[in-house]
Amino acid sequence: MKNLKFITSLVLTALLTFTSCQDEIDNENGQNPNTNNSESETASNLERSSMYDGSFDDFLDGTSCSSILLPVIATVNGTQVSIITQSDYQTVLNILGQFSNDNDTVTLKFPLSVKLSNYTEVVVTNQSEYDAIVNACETLEAEGKGAISCIDIDFPITIFTYSVNLEQTGSVVIQSEQQLYTYINNMDNTELFAVNYPITAKLSDNTSVTITSDLDLQTKINTCLGIEDKEAEAENNAKNLETILVNGAFKVQSFINAGANKASDYANYTIDFANNYTCTAVNGAISTVQGTYSVTSETEVYLNLTFSGNATFSLLNSTWEVTSFSNSSISLKSTTNAAVTLVLSQI
Repeated sequence: MKNLKFITSLVLTALLTFTSCQDEIDNENGQNPNTNNSESETASNLERSSMYDGSFDDFLDGTSCSSILLPVIATVNGTQVSIITQSDYQTVLNILGQFSNDNDTVTLKFPLSVKLSNYTEVVVTNQSEYDAIVNACETLEAEGKGAISCIDIDFPITIFTYSVNLEQTGSVVIQSEQQLYTYINNMDNTELFAVNYPITAKLSDNTSVTITSDLDLQTKINTCLGIEDKEAEAENNAKNLETILVNGAFKVQSFINAGANKASDYANYTIDFANNYTCTAVNGAISTVQGTYSVTSETEVYLNLTFSGNATFSLLNSTWEVTSFSNSSISLKSTTNAAVTLVLSQI
């Protein structure tokens, strides 16, 4: 490993290699397999999808362009944690997940080592150097030039090589993501190549797909990136919903079950959601019902309610899909029966 010098330049170079020199040769789109070059869309797709994926520890380092090499010491919401192996990640997640509306902080102890998206391992000696990595990553992701992590190509794959005269010069068997990244990254701008299709890949939901052409590769990448965008939007909406729940008190405005509105059964109850993921339904001095809740997301947002010790409130025990929400109202539908709906309104 080497000391981190000119870190912003290093990260930018690692991620932008395939976007430079656009004026030196024509940018072919890969429709003709013999015309793929280092500046083609297919080269970009292959390089970006084979970059080192550092997103697995984003809760710790705040950037998907790199990951922190263990061991490392971090102060998480004021608690010092020694992270020796990946099993220690759960300790960090438990601290971060204690409360829904606090401002989580992770302070790293330097020096530490990171692995960048080009598979380079570097030593980071201070926060300023680390901030440079994060800022460079955010800039490139905003420009749509970061790693594509929603599709994993299955290896081995074979790449045919061609001369500038479109004569096949050989073939290369690629055995891993790192080898594919290095091959595309180091390709001379006069070299031409073609992927030997079909190939297979796994999407982020572990679905296996067959890819039959450069165009098919682009289509599947566009699809999975669209799903990632929906997941990111849902994650943000989930955080906003947690804030609304904790900052308010609610009543059951509507509860449609078996075709009837049962809201009157809850008319005298006020439901409070605490930031430790407990909730309490109170009917003055008459009765109190204890429960728990959680807010999760995939491409949609879900609210899970679990009440105990009260038959009426146990009917609300479900994982509900959030169909809409605002500061004043939250509309839900059952994930097992769309005809069952619940509306909570803020008092």
